[in-house]
Amino acid sequence: MNLGTDPDRPFDAPWQAQLFATTVALNEAGHLPWHRWADAFGAALAGQGDAQTDNATYYAAWLDAFETVLIEDGIAAPGEVSDLTEAWHQAARATPHGYPINLATEPDQPGR
Repeated sequence: MNLGTDPDRPFDAPWQAQLFATTVALNEAGHLPWHRWADAFGAALAGQGDAQTDNATYYAAWLDAFETVLIEDGIAAPGEVSDLTEAWHQAARATPHGYPINLATEPDQPGR
C-alpha cells in the first residue's frame, strides 16, 4: 500500500481529512461502532483486490465503509446518503474554484 509520498501529509485532499474527522467524531459520540466500521473498511479494501492502493482509492474504500455502516446501522437511510451525495456534487459544480463548497449554494449564486 502506497499512501502518499509525504509522511507528514496523510491526506491528498480536504475531503479525505474531513471524512477521517467525521468518522472519528461519530465514533466518539457513540454513533459509529469502531468494530463495525473496521469490518466494513476491511471488506471495502478486500474488494479492491491486489491493486496498488493510493490515497484516492484508500479513502474511496473508507467512504464506502462509512456509508455502508451509516445505512446498515440505520443512522441514515440509503436515500438520504444518495440525496446528500448528489446535493454535494451539485454544490461543488456551482461553486467557483477557490470558494468553500456550501450545500446551501444556489446555482445562480455560487460561493455565497
